[in-house]
Amino acid sequence: MPGKSQDHEKPSLERTALALALTETREKENELKKLMLSQNVYCAVTELGGTYSALQPTGKLTHSVISAAINTGAIQKEPKAIHAVVHATLEASNGIFVHTNSNASYALKVGIACDQDWIAIAIFGRSSIHALSEHCRVGLGYMHL
Repeated sequence: MPGKSQDHEKPSLERTALALALTETREKENELKKLMLSQNVYCAVTELGGTYSALQPTGKLTHSVISAAINTGAIQKEPKAIHAVVHATLEASNGIFVHTNSNASYALKVGIACDQDWIAIAIFGRSSIHALSEHCRVGLGYMHL
């Protein structure tokens, strides 16, 4: 099961965030969110797209993740939680935006999973400079709330 850690006592936030980012339907996404909520893991998902220069330097990716986390109630609207989201998002984006061109296009899905102490943010998506060069990328970030 994607949400269980090695010790089988509490869900793995990292695996849950990755599983959410990899879901291909809203139904699967909602099933996983419901299951995790029953285990006191709060989840959110957001999707966005654009070029590197529109997503990263402008903060569009980070702002989208913060908004999703707050609007779904995954985190509280308070400085420490927002700070953790920013850092986990930046860590996850390192796997997405490595060795890229400023005009590369991205279609991304972000999975967010948190408990009382930690937050995991996973980003999965496709990037390309040309339609024939499209490929998948993934990134994961983890931070203490």
